[in-house]
Amino acid sequence: MLDFTWKVFTFTGNIDTYLLFKELEKERTKDCQMKEEERTEVDLPV
Repeated sequence: MLDFTWKVFTFTGNIDTYLLFKELEKERTKDCQMKEEERTEVDLPV
């Protein structure tokens, strides 16, 4: 979805599409961080 949004922006130059791209990028980063934290919690001994 990120690639598609970026391609639409590069073809159209539409600022709303760019803002959507940045929002999706931010959500993706947040999701990756949360998954990494979950993995770290699982790996820690009790």
